[in-house]
Amino acid sequence: MPLQNRVTPIGELIADPGRGLVYGNRGCLHDDNGRVRLRFNGKRWIACRLQFRGWHRHALMQPGRFTELFLLDEATAFAAGHRPCALCRREDYGRLGGIWRELHAGQVGAEAIDAQLHAERVDPATRGQRHHRAPLDELPDGAFVLHDGAPRLVFGSELLRWTPAGYTERIRRPARGRTVLITPPSLAAVLRAGWRPAVPLLHPSAAELEYGIDQGGVATSSPVTEIEPADLRRVGDEVDRDDPPPNHRESNHRDRGVPVPHDNTGRAVDEDRFCERCQP
Repeated sequence: MPLQNRVTPIGELIADPGRGLVYGNRGCLHDDNGRVRLRFNGKRWIACRLQFRGWHRHALMQPGRFTELFLLDEATAFAAGHRPCALCRREDYGRLGGIWRELHAGQVGAEAIDAQLHAERVDPATRGQRHHRAPLDELPDGAFVLHDGAPRLVFGSELLRWTPAGYTERIRRPARGRTVLITPPSLAAVLRAGWRPAVPLLHPSAAELEYGIDQGGVATSSPVTEIEPADLRRVGDEVDRDDPPPNHRESNHRDRGVPVPHDNTGRAVDEDRFCERCQP
């Protein structure tokens, strides 16, 4: 039975057999019985490689340990508000920091990045995911918008419908108008800067749709339909700190066996200490 550890672009945790290409961490979200009780635990939400240094453990969602999360791709991780891990994605983390300093003068280090992302991804009134209004024609590929209550990926001249297994249903991207931006604005700006991460930015299904191939490899000929820009809306997500040195255990990962836990404070620690720091 699938665990409730797949993350949607709107930050929800769902149970689905589809496997993602990115591994994530928001702290310990489950109880001793493996039931998810929290949407997040702290301000540090990270996105990691599925494999790193062979670190893994065979049982997921162990009592008191961080909750292993899986995301379809980097675009989904950005939409949900996750940033690159400072250990397993050290180069991506460094590039993010460089872009960030240009976007937000004076904001240096993971603590500052996480605080800014926290403000952009969490509605303080509802503690749900915060959305923003933005010109649709100015959004970069990889950003997510909300249309008819469903998240869609901006991909060239089209919007692709997100599912846990990949992208489906192309619709034409309006040439003008404002829309509901799901991706935190700062991460949308990172995408606009030409983001090329170590993990897959987009699931292969996005390219399959572009070339007229469905999930089964069959050529498609369905027409692209027109849509109107969506109205601003807020739904439901939240954020902690770090600026880890090279020995920082930010994480690893495989869907079947996941990593030795990270110390999200920037120090290498054993699993027991990490479990204590994971608590609310």
